[in-house]
Amino acid sequence: MKNSEIVELSTEDLTARLAEEKAAFNKLKFAHAVSAIENPNVIKAARRTIARISTEVSKRKNAAKSETASEA
Repeated sequence: MKNSEIVELSTEDLTARLAEEKAAFNKLKFAHAVSAIENPNVIKAARRTIARISTEVSKRKNAAKSETASEA
């Protein structure tokens, strides 16, 4: 998932997508532990996607906090 696609999603969609990606990542790790998966770079890509989504979610939370702080 590209950064431009991540930015376009709503916050609710991002949190749902983050949960889905984490579940898929755990399945990948388990499959790789049982028997080596064909392309281990998939694990690396999944980890990076999770990081990108997490970063965007935290940016939005910090932006919301700063907006409420400036209003008060």
